[in-house]
Amino acid sequence: MMEEMAKVIQCDDKGWVTVEVQVKSACSHCDNSESCGTSAVASAFSPKVQTFSIPSENQYEPGQLLRLGLPESVILKAAALIYLLPLLGLFLGAGVATLVLSQFQVEVSDRHVIPVALIGAFLAWLYARKAAKKMEHTSQPVILSHLGHTL
Repeated sequence: MMEEMAKVIQCDDKGWVTVEVQVKSACSHCDNSESCGTSAVASAFSPKVQTFSIPSENQYEPGQLLRLGLPESVILKAAALIYLLPLLGLFLGAGVATLVLSQFQVEVSDRHVIPVALIGAFLAWLYARKAAKKMEHTSQPVILSHLGHTL
């Protein structure tokens, strides 16, 4: 189970708690963060705080800290969707283009195969994005413990 600290923003009477999580990146822990281009891009485009609501049976006050948990299987499935599915689409697109061109006795060349492979990767990416949104709605983090107020 992956764990993260969250701060309560508000708690409503319908069983939902709105929390705020500080987004951490690996770039902030590296000694080369001043001279690294990836660090500059990550700090410019990544949000520093993520806010979302989760169901809760208990009432919490704003400012209290909670420890949230998310199963590793959810992270692994999301990574497989986002990274592996477009790669598979790229290979399938290239294979289909090669097969179709060889059936019509057309010379198979990169200028014919690459665009179809990229279209396959793009279509697989669109499907992966849709599936990831669906997975996002079904896999909510859970409150593991209540840690009290911040200092």
